[in-house]
Amino acid sequence: MDIRHFKTFKSIIEEGNFSNAAARLGYTQSTITSQIQQLEQELSIKLFEKIGRNMVLTSLGKEMIPYANELLNTVKKIESIGKVGDKITGELKIAVAESLMSYKLQNVLSLFKEKAPNVNLSMISLNCYAIKNMLASGSVDLGLMYDVRSQNDSLCAVKLSDFNVALVCSPQFEQKKLDFVEPNQKINTSLIINEVESVYRKILESYFFDKNILLNNTIELGSIEAIKKCVASNLGISFLPRFTVEEELNNGKLKELQVASLDAKITAIYAYHKNKWISPAISLFIELVREDFNIS
Repeated sequence: MDIRHFKTFKSIIEEGNFSNAAARLGYTQSTITSQIQQLEQELSIKLFEKIGRNMVLTSLGKEMIPYANELLNTVKKIESIGKVGDKITGELKIAVAESLMSYKLQNVLSLFKEKAPNVNLSMISLNCYAIKNMLASGSVDLGLMYDVRSQNDSLCAVKLSDFNVALVCSPQFEQKKLDFVEPNQKINTSLIINEVESVYRKILESYFFDKNILLNNTIELGSIEAIKKCVASNLGISFLPRFTVEEELNNGKLKELQVASLDAKITAIYAYHKNKWISPAISLFIELVREDFNIS
């Protein structure tokens, strides 16, 4: 059997279709199709079937995923034997919550590049629930995210730090006329926030639900920087990790709304699949993250 065929199979799973996998691997789509056909012949099973215009996994194809992951992990181990220090090579795939990616990992990434220049590092910014799913499926090696309080026995998670979350507005916001504590009211402003699966958005929406507080509408933006600019322009309020708005609070571009009953914290963690082989690249990255967060 050709290991490349298993890599192709995994790429199709991660990318969602044959054409995206071909683009990622630098193959033509006909090459991808041919490799899967050869793999199916060698295994004497059908991995994909055509439903309409789409190629979808068969039940046996779904059963093959953990075995393919295990095989490719073993290949990584073999390839990394004897490679230490600046000789570390291979790939490292990391999924990170956007706020941690943008505000907390620059020093770690700089040091990792310096210590392991030969590692092909790829990073993706996702919400924490999507990161957990990717870790569980073996699509990424390591996740840095917030604890979403839902147990997954297949993952190992290590706490990094607790962070405060701040309700922020523009300095022009008429705070004196509004009350975010009194229940059963509608407040004439917008919530400018990340997507529905944002951990801190869920905290705020739960608070508003319990208080029966309604806002005019919700504006969803994918970038914290875009959210902050809209809030600074007095288009609404937002609820963000405090470290992401520290600079704007200090220079007066944003103001924090003090709501005593909304004293929320989020917990940053790193996580990996319990069956994941901790390669030299993963080990180094974890070491640098722990050092940066002062974890002994």
